[in-house]
Amino acid sequence: MTPVRIIIIAKEPRPGFAKTRLMPALGARGAADLADRLLRHTFTQALAAKVGPVELCVAPDAETPYWQALVENASGNSGQPVALTQQIEGDLGTRMATAARRGLENGTPVMLIGTDCPTLDAGRLARMAATLAEHDACLCPVRDGGYSLLGLTRLDDALFQDIPWSTGQVASLTRQRLKQLGWCWQESELLMDVDEPADLHHLEEAHPQLARSEP
Repeated sequence: MTPVRIIIIAKEPRPGFAKTRLMPALGARGAADLADRLLRHTFTQALAAKVGPVELCVAPDAETPYWQALVENASGNSGQPVALTQQIEGDLGTRMATAARRGLENGTPVMLIGTDCPTLDAGRLARMAATLAEHDACLCPVRDGGYSLLGLTRLDDALFQDIPWSTGQVASLTRQRLKQLGWCWQESELLMDVDEPADLHHLEEAHPQLARSEP
């Protein structure tokens, strides 16, 4: 199979910066701690999928000790080199398009993923990567109307422009754009992500080890 580059779009899990929509339920520190667990889980699954290079595209600063330690430990434990890149300024679409373009210019298809969908495990990542051998794109939609993964073998900025991010229209608009482009794509089943306090119940049921902090 042609290697596929997994690009994780991630925020450093600082209190008041990451998972702010969960702060009413968890507080700033609790939301940041959950963001850290979700990020580490996502990173571990991306490495375990073994479909190609793994890249952390991060904000606000790739040079902080948090990211340096995370990459060093992962590379040492997995034996896989990890690329660490900085997100550019701009809205989410601008940042994702830039990351995708950079990855495609390296000569492989790309899969852009976030860190808030724990059901996006190594097996599912591998299956979605395999679909890019016969499709222009792939998509993992989530229950709130967004998506947790967008895979691409080529790029068109229409997929990222004028999208109302963090709304229930994201996946449906992306499908419309893919159809307008005349591209073929493959979708997974509907997945669960963790964005709002109401999602915490589902997380506790499906992934209790992620829902609870270590004592």
